[in-house]
Amino acid sequence: MSEEDKDFGDKAKEAFDDAKESAKKAAGEAKEAAGEFKEGAKKTADEFREGLKNAGGDNKKILAGILGILFGSLGVHKFILGYNKEGIILLAITLLGYATTCIVVGAFFFWIPGLIGLIEGIIYLTKSDEEFYNTYQVGKKPWF
Repeated sequence: MSEEDKDFGDKAKEAFDDAKESAKKAAGEAKEAAGEFKEGAKKTADEFREGLKNAGGDNKKILAGILGILFGSLGVHKFILGYNKEGIILLAITLLGYATTCIVVGAFFFWIPGLIGLIEGIIYLTKSDEEFYNTYQVGKKPWF
């Protein structure tokens, strides 16, 4: 083996070792960058989750209040707040009222759920955001 071939082999080995060191360094930098990205993504997700949590209460208040005033007899505002049993009760009374409007009793069944919805819609809209959240979403108060 000639001296020139030995030099070439040593240079190749040095180049390989340098490449290996560079790869290790790049891998370390990539891990560090990934860690920073992970922390940033987690922080952004937490901020988004907090914003969504805050926005959901306010939007439910306004939406439930308006739907209570407009369609209160159908119990739509109850379904928005997650009170399915109460919403079904209002809907059933209204449907019973529609079915019996040909007799005088049906008028009472028809107007009572509408009046309940109107009153609840006004109550929802006049409460502060915090009071609404604590009363109807945390406290789960289904009526008035």
